[in-house]
Amino acid sequence: MRDLVDIGVNLTHRSFDRDREAVIARAAGAGVGTLILTGTSVTESQRAAAFVRERRATCFATAGVHPHHAKDCDARTIEALRALATDDNVVAIGECGLDFNRNFSPPDVQERWFEAQLELAAEVGLPVFLHERDAADRMLAILGKHRPKLAGGVIHCFTGTAETVKRYLGLDLHIGITGWICDERRGASLVDAVPHIPLDRLMIETDAPFLLPRTLPQKERRNEPAFLPEVVKALARVTRRDEIEIATETTRTARRFFGLPAAA
Repeated sequence: MRDLVDIGVNLTHRSFDRDREAVIARAAGAGVGTLILTGTSVTESQRAAAFVRERRATCFATAGVHPHHAKDCDARTIEALRALATDDNVVAIGECGLDFNRNFSPPDVQERWFEAQLELAAEVGLPVFLHERDAADRMLAILGKHRPKLAGGVIHCFTGTAETVKRYLGLDLHIGITGWICDERRGASLVDAVPHIPLDRLMIETDAPFLLPRTLPQKERRNEPAFLPEVVKALARVTRRDEIEIATETTRTARRFFGLPAAA
C-alpha cells in the first residue's frame, strides 16, 4: 500500500510535540503519504494551517470548531474561520457538528454554531468535516436543510449503525472510518454498517492520537498515521474485498472529495 490519505489526524495535539516530524516520516514509510490535520477550534485551526503551509502537497488542514468548543464561539469565530478558508491548504470546514454524548457545550449552542459553520462552508465552497455522537436525528435534520448548498460532507469517525449510515448516504454524504472498526468490544455495529458504504463514499482516517487500533501490539499507547493500514486491513476483512482495492479506492475518493493534487 502507498499514497494512502489519512483524512483526520490531530497532529497539533500536544502528544506529538516532541516528534511531529518523525510521525510524518513514519507515516510516509508506512505508505501514508498525505495527512489532513483536523481543526477543532479557531486556535487549533490556525496552528494546523500554519503547520501545513510548510509542507505543501503532503499535509493539508481543516478549519472549524468542534461541538465541544461551541460554548467558546463568539462574533469573531466565523470571521476567523472565513479568513482561514482563503488558504489553499485548507480543504474543508470543520470539525463541526453535534455531540450530545457529553454535552460539553449546551445542545442549543452546538446547533447554533454548527449551522453557522455550514453556512460558511456553503459561502466559501468547501466541503464539511463532520462530527456526530448520539445526535443523529438532529444532525440529519440540520444537514437536510443545508445539504443542497454544500459542496459535500464527510461524517468523520463514523461509529453508528447500518440504518444511520444509510440515512447519511441518503444525503449524498461520505463516511470516514477509523480504528474503531478494529475494536471487537465496541465496533460490532460498525462492522454491520460498513458493507453498506459504497467504495466511492468511503474514506479512512486514524483520528490520531486517539482510537489506537486494538489489532496492534498492546505495547503501542498512542495512535499515529503510520497505523492507518490497520484500518485498511479491517475494512478488507469486513467487506471481503482486497486490501489493495480498499487502499486505491479510498485514496481516489479522498483526493477527489478534498480537491487534493495527484500524488507525486
